[in-house]
Amino acid sequence: MKIIKSTLLITFCFLLISCGSTKIPTKTNSTPQVVKNTEVKFLINLNDRTDDTFKVKITAPDLTSDNNIFQFASTAPGTYQVMDIGRFVRSFIAMDEKGNLITTTRISTNQFEISEPEKVRTIIYDIAETFDNPVQENPIYIMCGTSIEDNHSLINGQAVFGYFKGMQSNKINLKIEYPSDWIAGTALKLNEDGSYTANSFDQLVDSPILLGNLTKASTNIEGTTVDIFTYSPRGMVQSKQVLATIEGMLRSASKFLNGLPVDRYTFLLHFETNNMNPKGAWEHSYSSGYTFNEKPWNEISKAFKDTAAHEFFHIVTPLNIHSEIIHEFNFIEPVPSRHLWLYEGTTEWASHMMLLRSGEKSLDDYLNTLRRKVFISTKYFDDELSLLDLSLKSYEKETHKQYANIYQRGALIAGMLDIKLLELSNGSKGLIDYINELAKVYGPDKPFEDATFFDEFVKFTFPEIEEFMNLYVKNGGALPLEEFYAKLGITFDAKEFLFEVNENATDQQVYLRKQWMKAL
Repeated sequence: MKIIKSTLLITFCFLLISCGSTKIPTKTNSTPQVVKNTEVKFLINLNDRTDDTFKVKITAPDLTSDNNIFQFASTAPGTYQVMDIGRFVRSFIAMDEKGNLITTTRISTNQFEISEPEKVRTIIYDIAETFDNPVQENPIYIMCGTSIEDNHSLINGQAVFGYFKGMQSNKINLKIEYPSDWIAGTALKLNEDGSYTANSFDQLVDSPILLGNLTKASTNIEGTTVDIFTYSPRGMVQSKQVLATIEGMLRSASKFLNGLPVDRYTFLLHFETNNMNPKGAWEHSYSSGYTFNEKPWNEISKAFKDTAAHEFFHIVTPLNIHSEIIHEFNFIEPVPSRHLWLYEGTTEWASHMMLLRSGEKSLDDYLNTLRRKVFISTKYFDDELSLLDLSLKSYEKETHKQYANIYQRGALIAGMLDIKLLELSNGSKGLIDYINELAKVYGPDKPFEDATFFDEFVKFTFPEIEEFMNLYVKNGGALPLEEFYAKLGITFDAKEFLFEVNENATDQQVYLRKQWMKAL
């Protein structure tokens, strides 16, 4: 996820169908056996866009007393913020198969208790968009929010949908009714009847949807289908322009990762005319969403390219390398992971390094990127706060103010780790090589253990990395950038925040620098 402020670039993320039970004969006798209906069906009516609310109807599966709570999200993966989406629910009713009301009670900000869940056949609720309904406490990041207007709609799943207690992993069918001249963009699977399928609530949240007067462009990157959908109210940005800007980056990513680990990917770009601040982007497994102020493309294309490189690299972390905390996400109560250094810090480092190694970014540009990160981290954030503490306390108000430093200090530490690994392996393997290998060890369906991954990473690399993690990830303080970059024959002036190539570097320093920026 990236959050971008205006003065400094800071890389900071249904269908009402009869749900009657199906009956089949048993093999041993003619007594019918009831097969439980477990699919949750949602219908959103975007033809009715009044009151800045999404009108949502659920055809409920067969419920029991164990499913008596309907849950809205308190947070969402990759945001590291309290959202309390229940604050935006304007009405909520449950009905039986005859349309009779069933008593529901709001028992907390995000939870509605259903008195007789066994009788429920339909849930109807209105939930307000977040763009036009700001909240004073814990405001929703713009790129994680929702919009519903005359010419478009943005749906981030955690801000519109919910789930029944005990049914977070149930399959979901989603139908959206919208004007016939609109285009819909999402990574969700489209069915023949125009509905979408998600394997779980988690996947629904992981798959934002942009609809409206959009433009579309597509390409194929070594077997991976890439789609771009763009909403630009004044037509200043077209999807074909976006594709032209990032196609080189996508090919660089494929080479950097030895092939892309996904068969499809969707970029959703949402531009606004209200000079919102901050703006930013949010990563997902097979897509990413971007919300920016609308400007001529040549004014924002470079910043977008850097941002898109970051979000796209999340196809590795956390999609293919993540702990059980992300794999089995807790939407009820925020549970922090220890490994923001990996999910965000390493991703931010990699997004710039792959552009350097592919020639998309010059060495001078890369060193200027490092310079900006050191300046921002030093001037605007607390360098005594370790990345581990930032991770574990990211949901706390005071610590969350420091969150954006993960894209500054986190990326700088990842860069140091890369240099350390290159030094220990005599230039043969850097951080990205180990990341690619770890992605094969774990993958989307095999999480690592959050509490022990530091030890696992040390075992996977070198014993010396334990000291590195203790000094720079688990503890705060000034970073020895001068010492680390000297190994590459690059000098660092801490007063001027300046990185420069040393023309008098030793042969070993030159060799290690060549391995560090080895062309893809």
